Amino acid sequence: MLKKTPFNDIHVAAGARMVEFGGWDMPVQYKNGIVYEHHIVRNKVGVFDVSHMGEVEVKGAGAEAFLNLISTNDVSKLTVGKAQYTAMCYENGGIVDDMIIYKLPKYFMVVVNASNKDKDFEWMKKHVSGDVQLRDESDETALLAVQGPDAEKTLQKLTDTDLSKIPYYGFEIGKLAGVDMYLSRTGYTGEPGFELYFHTPHAASVWKAIFEAGAEFGIEPVGLGCRDTLRTEMGYALYGNDISQDRNPLEAGLGWITKLDKVNFIGRDALLKIKADGLKKRLTGIVLDEKAIPRSHYEVVNEIGELIGEVTSGTFSPSMEKGIAMAYLQTEFAKEGTRVGIKIRNGVQWGSVVKFPFLKK
Repeated sequence: MLKKTPFNDIHVAAGARMVEFGGWDMPVQYKNGIVYEHHIVRNKVGVFDVSHMGEVEVKGAGAEAFLNLISTNDVSKLTVGKAQYTAMCYENGGIVDDMIIYKLPKYFMVVVNASNKDKDFEWMKKHVSGDVQLRDESDETALLAVQGPDAEKTLQKLTDTDLSKIPYYGFEIGKLAGVDMYLSRTGYTGEPGFELYFHTPHAASVWKAIFEAGAEFGIEPVGLGCRDTLRTEMGYALYGNDISQDRNPLEAGLGWITKLDKVNFIGRDALLKIKADGLKKRLTGIVLDEKAIPRSHYEVVNEIGELIGEVTSGTFSPSMEKGIAMAYLQTEFAKEGTRVGIKIRNGVQWGSVVKFPFLKK
């Protein structure tokens, strides 16, 4: 049986088309469709239910050292009120998952992908030692992502916390719509916005308050369909597509969250060797000349038709009105401006390699 978020009845009543995603019953789009919702987030304000994500509480005197062991980033750099994007790796350098770590006054909260939550929790438990306590708090946590140019103005009407003072990847503990929550300036869209963590019994009241506050800005509920087009335009990796146990963070363009100068973390030795040997492939952006739509697993060829890579994520960009793709290419073809082709149906659609993000804001 599919799991349901605390907003499930609200989505159904709003006419959402529900689909299975990572074992959850989730809205992929509402009545006006994915492109409409995409533009709502880019130009106004949209609300995503992302309560399917996993949250793990990490406590104890050894919590920071433990997280530094399993994380590629340097957790010791975190201060209270800050969040950090990072990844966990296997011993061979493959990616267990990407995640966000929040440092709270008395503990850490780790947010992981919905489809990986149980696997990640078991991986974390496997490496616990000393004074560290883990607790899976996913089922008691509701999570809304309020994203778009008018997100701050919408939410500021509901809280005394000065949202303008929260920096990117910062958060405050406060009240919104009368409910205690974490107000985090994070998101997966490339737009300004916040992610709100609070206890599930308040789901309906918080949803209602946000939509009443955002009515003057044209607020809309938005689904997983436009979440995918929005994140692809920004070149944000999706686990299971662009990153996986078969990919490492260096070739995935995540070297900036991979602190190889740390004393130790799981996968460090393998990643040092991979770096020393030279990367064979890189996650690369491709913009097509025409309006063709590239899809995951489509082959990428060079100008003489030789296979040089594979698409991991692809879509038609509503903002750019062009086909865009994220693809692993042989390193020699990953340079900006290189002409490449993607095999689509019975032909080849040509385009150029670009740096992420696709959408320059």
